[in-house]
Amino acid sequence: MRRSIRGAGAIAGAMAFVLVAVGGWFGYQQWAGSNCSGELTLTVAAAPEIAPAVKETAADLTADGAEVDGLCVAVEVTASEPVEVAAAIAGQHGVSLSGVGQASGSAVLPNVWLADSSTWLLRLRQQAPAFASRNNASVARSPIVVAMPEPLATTVGWPQKKLGWKDLLGRITTGTQLKTGLVEPSRDAAGLAGLLSLATAAQSGGGAQAQQATTAALRALATGVSAVREELIARFPRATDPTSLARGLGAAALSEEEVIKFNAEKPPVPLAALYLEPAPISLDYPYAVMPGTEPAKAEAAGKLFAALGTPAFRGRLAGQGLRAPDGTWADGFAPPRGAPSPAGTEPAPTTAAPNPGGTAGGGDGATIERVLSSWSVATQSGRMLAVIDVSGSMFERVPTANNATRMQVTLEAARRGLALFDDNWALGLWIFSTELNGSRDYRSLVPIGPMSSQREELERALGGITPKRGGDTGMYDTILAAYRAVQDEWEPGRVNSVVLMTDGKNEDDNGISQATLLAELKRISDPDRPVQVIIVGIGAEVSKAELDPIPKVTGGAAFVTEDPAKIGDIFLQAIASRPSAPR
Repeated sequence: MRRSIRGAGAIAGAMAFVLVAVGGWFGYQQWAGSNCSGELTLTVAAAPEIAPAVKETAADLTADGAEVDGLCVAVEVTASEPVEVAAAIAGQHGVSLSGVGQASGSAVLPNVWLADSSTWLLRLRQQAPAFASRNNASVARSPIVVAMPEPLATTVGWPQKKLGWKDLLGRITTGTQLKTGLVEPSRDAAGLAGLLSLATAAQSGGGAQAQQATTAALRALATGVSAVREELIARFPRATDPTSLARGLGAAALSEEEVIKFNAEKPPVPLAALYLEPAPISLDYPYAVMPGTEPAKAEAAGKLFAALGTPAFRGRLAGQGLRAPDGTWADGFAPPRGAPSPAGTEPAPTTAAPNPGGTAGGGDGATIERVLSSWSVATQSGRMLAVIDVSGSMFERVPTANNATRMQVTLEAARRGLALFDDNWALGLWIFSTELNGSRDYRSLVPIGPMSSQREELERALGGITPKRGGDTGMYDTILAAYRAVQDEWEPGRVNSVVLMTDGKNEDDNGISQATLLAELKRISDPDRPVQVIIVGIGAEVSKAELDPIPKVTGGAAFVTEDPAKIGDIFLQAIASRPSAPR
């Protein structure tokens, strides 16, 4: 008799399994007696480190019979790298994020995105103003720390001494042999937070020294950049002997969660987590409901969000090495030695305030793009011909730049950009107006050559540039000649480009037309020897509609600012927009 009861139990269990497997959640709910019918699926893309906690909480939500308008709520949580989702969203809006590239074919847009940082939302909004996610509140937090092998950390006073980003900056830029690392900041939020903090520390003095300090910091960091987090972490020393410590990675900006995960594996050399001041932008895990999410799914998203605010979810976060949004932690959290609580509780980055809550790095989209553009210029080599407008209109004054002339503002932007280019770059310099060299509208000041041998010559040439009184703008002839000059001596392994800065439109009645220019660029272009034309337009007289077709033929782009005082940012953004060099 006992045997038949045991068999009946097995049959009942098998029937339950079949109901769930074949009928899905709807069949199970009907069998369990729930009143909901049908299924409403909410898709969630979550950063890999928080995804397990979100999945468990979502499973509880559906098991408790969550419903919307009589439909059973089902939640599909996918662990997704934030950079992949960001690329997919950018592609949907027809824009691109610096350093991110195109989305992979497997990237799918979710109803809810749980990225690791609000900086992704800021960057998307900066490039695509129509992108407006809802809610965006933090559901977890992981402070950004400087991870350092414990034997090295003790030499800088850890864990007793409080250190700042200026302390780290000094060690990075003064040749102390501290090997620093960073995950590519355009693709990693922790790397970006570290870069922003160091850039802020470098710029705190202001003036030319700040520019030099920033450039030095960027170049020092560039020597230790890694494409992905796993690659960076693998460079930490695996033995405590002096040789291993000297050869291994000495310091890197990582999330606290990464340090906890690393130390949980009981490595031969544990990592210390240094909480530098002022606090960087933390990973804040914003709960972003995507634009266009239908009302029923938005309501389901609200139910999941409420579940992510419960003590049960806080406990699951602790098991993943993550804090609650207020910077505290629940039972089960294994804090690094010396970890403060709360920590990383500054306000989330916002476009409304350039530097919220006194945090390092500036949490607005414009600042982020500016720093990433500087990083791109400082860390990627190229071969570029800079072409500067010297027509008479460059004498006009710029009220927003202390009444300096357009020429002065343009040359200062060029000088700052020049300081960022390292010796691996090759640069040349032309000027243009009308009839500068006989009947030619352009004149070469410095031919394209390595920065290692002609940096001073370029600086002297920039210092001697003055506008031509009464000169017009012979743009089309100049662009074609510059394109041919770069193409004739094209070099593999580099981005070969022409960057032209102008405050007007083509005014050369004796030159070629735009139609002729476009036709000739198409005729002579060579996909095996590409040359990108980038145009930086300065002032209200510039027509972006007139400029756009020209660089598009070459795979380049046009950038226009009505305020000449902003040309520095636009110039860096233009250089940073270059694609990767063909091989």
